[in-house]
Amino acid sequence: MTNPAEILGLPKPAWAADEVGMLYDMAHRFMSEEIAPRYEEFEKNEMVDRESWLKAGAAGLLCASMPEEYGGSGGTFAHESAIIEAIGHVGVDGFGIGLHNSIVAPYILHYGSEEQKKKWLPKLATGELIGAIAMTEPGAGSDLQGVKTRAEKDGNQYKVNGSKTFITNGQLANFIIIVTKTDPEKGAKGTSLIVIETDEVEGFERGRNLDKIGLKANDTSELFFNDMRVPTSNLLGHEEGQGFVQLMQQLPQERLQIGTGAIAMIERALAQTIDYVKERKAFGKAIIEFQNTQFKLAELKTEATIGRVFYNDCVARHINGGLDPVTASMAKYWLSDLQGKVVDECLQLHGGYGYMNEYPIARMFRDARVQRIYGGTNEIMKLLIGRSL
Repeated sequence: MTNPAEILGLPKPAWAADEVGMLYDMAHRFMSEEIAPRYEEFEKNEMVDRESWLKAGAAGLLCASMPEEYGGSGGTFAHESAIIEAIGHVGVDGFGIGLHNSIVAPYILHYGSEEQKKKWLPKLATGELIGAIAMTEPGAGSDLQGVKTRAEKDGNQYKVNGSKTFITNGQLANFIIIVTKTDPEKGAKGTSLIVIETDEVEGFERGRNLDKIGLKANDTSELFFNDMRVPTSNLLGHEEGQGFVQLMQQLPQERLQIGTGAIAMIERALAQTIDYVKERKAFGKAIIEFQNTQFKLAELKTEATIGRVFYNDCVARHINGGLDPVTASMAKYWLSDLQGKVVDECLQLHGGYGYMNEYPIARMFRDARVQRIYGGTNEIMKLLIGRSL
């Protein structure tokens, strides 16, 4: 099969050389040997099992960008990108490592106390703790200022009430960062982030594992907090009211990570489709020999190349501390839009077989759709970009 990592024929960027490339190879091998053979089972069960998380931790694929002193591998987002790209190229997109590694863990690294970092990061690195972040509510999605979940201080504890929905890793997660209002009167300035270890709190309840169109292997859940008691020491940051600023500071990486998944699937869809049209025949010749097929694939490869060059530039800027929120929003919206277009066109080139679940392009078609919604909808991304004009 054509290698998705080589389909565009581009040289590796500087950030993907040496140990990052070695990590990609290791992650690709792990996903191919440990996850892919069981992926149908995970899709049916609507979650990747806890054993696989522990294996990923033992293989060094969790918290790759966390410092070694806290159990991580001491890498950068380049290393996280290598792991997410391997997941996308193998086609096990429902394994929620990306959120755990480059969204949840960085909140602890950047805003946690030394005690919190030493307590939580090593367990996140082994997979003993599986991370989630609870932002979205039934009445508040992309607009995080609309969060209603309330945390009231009561002595040395917070009493938390509210609910969350669409929470990735929600059934398995035993380590959850909750976006709450500690002072509703202050709006965004009254928002705080509070951590819970679900095995240690009362008043926490998981709802159902939500029935989604795609990404079936990734558990996505409702969460409920009913007078849930949490130690005040679980607040992230030195004081209340820092949550909204913390979220805004971390969202660029979250949005870039969505771009990682997008470009990886784009490359996989192209590689598999090129293989297919070379083998499939119609009217006595291979589909690749028709001018329409060549023109379509020429367009897609060109756009994918533009997308990959843009993505590589964003990663380089991010590693050097220069990825601004506007550019991250551009990467999230444009790459996920392109992902939808490429996968749709590739499915069309498969003909009727593209609509059959036994063909990987059908799963890609379903899995790609949510990329334009989570992490802030693409419409919100355009709004943010528009404000910079």
